[in-house]
This record gives sequence, structure tokens and C-alpha cells, in this order.
Amino acid sequence: MSTSLVKSVVEHPADAAVDSNGVRRDFPPLLNDLILRAARGEPVERAPVWIMRQAGRYLPEFREARKRNDFFTICRTPELACEVTLQPIDRYGPLLDASIIFSDILVVPQAMGMEVQMLEKVGPHFPDPLRHPDDLAKLTFPVDVQSTLKYVFDAITLTRKELKGRVPLFGFAGAPWTLMAYMIEGGGSKTLSKAKSWLFRYPNESHRLLQMITDVLVDFLIGQIKAGAQLLQLFDSWAGELSPNDFQKFSLPYIEQVGRRVSDWLKSANANVPLAVFARGAHYALRELSQLQYSIVSLDWTVKPSKARTETEGRVTLQGNADPSLLYGEAKTIKDTVRVMLEDFGPEKRYIANLGHGMYPDHDPEHLKAYLEAIRI
Repeated sequence: MSTSLVKSVVEHPADAAVDSNGVRRDFPPLLNDLILRAARGEPVERAPVWIMRQAGRYLPEFREARKRNDFFTICRTPELACEVTLQPIDRYGPLLDASIIFSDILVVPQAMGMEVQMLEKVGPHFPDPLRHPDDLAKLTFPVDVQSTLKYVFDAITLTRKELKGRVPLFGFAGAPWTLMAYMIEGGGSKTLSKAKSWLFRYPNESHRLLQMITDVLVDFLIGQIKAGAQLLQLFDSWAGELSPNDFQKFSLPYIEQVGRRVSDWLKSANANVPLAVFARGAHYALRELSQLQYSIVSLDWTVKPSKARTETEGRVTLQGNADPSLLYGEAKTIKDTVRVMLEDFGPEKRYIANLGHGMYPDHDPEHLKAYLEAIRI
């Protein structure tokens, strides 16, 4: 990657071609629009495929980058984020039909003034999580995303340039409930007891926090579109930790609001960027999710494709959903399982192949290659 290109894209964005709605248009022509057509429900010649966490620790080239830089340094440095975003595209070539910008859902809590560390063999850690509703006063709100999250937008723009049209680029964010859970728990949790206790002890303050996060997310996702993202995915990783009734109260309304407000902006800007939602574990809400302003509903591996087809009634493109642990199997096992998955989804229907969650750090890259190859057979 040339230094001059990094400088022209990152340091001087005002020099680039931007339309009247602030959307950048100065990108190389797209050579593979398969996933965009699938997202819109248009005819496709095969099932497109991409993989959640396709840029990450399972790749030796990513581990080399991590030896030189900590996790959030990569996220905050556009040329490094671009480099690792491109790693799976360079490795797997035409086997992948989309890229996803290397970042993290927790950049939003950081933008709201919280410290987040990524600890080796531990994961995300908040030294000072939200413990009581009085702590909401410590949050930065409203958030100027164009300033605090500019590094994400710059990384997206630079990556669009460096992709040279090979595949479209996903942007993404975490859903309000999932971000709230991290902000209160202070990291991962088996029970989410601290975060869930807020829903019952402080329901009004919980809604206040969820609305604050939602407002930041809308601006953040629109900013990603302006920077060059061609698809967006909202990750509600902790959705399944809520009961159906609590999901209806504390997650779904904010997922709906994010999709509606971003979609309204897209219409006003005459832009066409498909939105995807992944509410992991919320199999009980497929019908409701398919009735929102998302054209893609991603499924975890616990959902039967036939059930998802019945619940969504053709309103959306389904995405998923092999168990990531399949990639520990041998090539024949992977191939046979993929064949059944494709038959169950019906690749001639609205479908995007993926895993039911992200790649694991100890996955063998060659086993992912076998999975990708099996999708194309």
C-alpha cells in the first residue's frame, strides 16, 4: 500500500469526490456484486459467501500484525485496519464474495467516554463499568462520531480504495442491548446478571441508556455509509440471553429504530445499502426481525433453515448458518455438511452463506478454505 494513497485518503478526505449527501463516490468499479444482488432478492448464479470474523486471529498473517500492534491500535490506525481487512481477501481470492472492515463493536462505548481494553486470553475489559444509573452522567453524550470515530470512517474509505472493486465492503456495529450489557458487565459474562439486573431494578434508566446508544449507532452507521460501506450488519450477540418478552421490551424496539432511522436516511440520500441484523439466539423473534427495515437476517447454527423460511415468509435474505465448530472437521465432513446446509436453505432462494457465528482463534485456515470451496460446488 503506497504512503501517498494513505495520505490522500486519510489526511485529505475533503479533496475526494463526495455527493451532496456526504457520500463518497470516488471508488473503483465493483467487479463482484453477487452478495448485493442476493441481499436485494435478485437472481444469483450461486450462493454468495463471506465469514464473520474472517479477518482475525486464526490467520497467521493477522497474528504477525498483532505482534507489532495491540488490538485497538490496529482498529484506530486506518492503514493497519485496511491491511488486516484485506488479508482474507488476498488469501482466499474469489472464494469470498465480501469483506468486512476490521474494527470492534466496543468502539462505540469508547466513543461514549468509557475505557475498553483488549486483554490477551481474556477479551474485552472495562476497568470502570457502569455500576449504578448515576454513572450515566459520566458518559459522553451526544457523541460527535465524525471526530471520535473518524478512524473507522477513514479505514473504510481506504479499504474501499485498496479492494479495487474485488468485493463489496461491510461496515458494522453492535446492537444497543449487546453494547449495554458489555458496558455494565465490564466484559464477557456467562449470566449477564449485572446487566440484566438493570432491566428489572432500573427499567427507566435502562431505556435511557439504550436510547443513548441507539442515537450514537445511527450516526455511526450513517457515517460508515458516507465513508464507503456497501452493506451494514448490526450484531446483537447477547440477544439470546433475554427471554422473548424481555427481548421485545429491551432489544427489538432499538434494533427496529436503528434500521428505520438508517433506512430513512438512505432513502433521503437516494442510496442503496442493504442492512443485515444478527440477533444471536433470538430464534423466537425471526418473524418480527424479518418485518423490520433489514433485508438480511443472519442465523446462528441452532436455527433450522426450514423454520427460518417459514417464519420469514420470503421477506428477507437469510444468512448463515453452519456451526463454527464444523471447521474442526476434515475436508469431507465439511463438504458433506455444507451440501446439506445448501439443500436446506435452497441456494436458488434468497440466501447468503456464512457461519452461525464468527471464526475461532484456533481454526485452521485451510479448513475455512475447504468450507468456502464447498459452498461453490
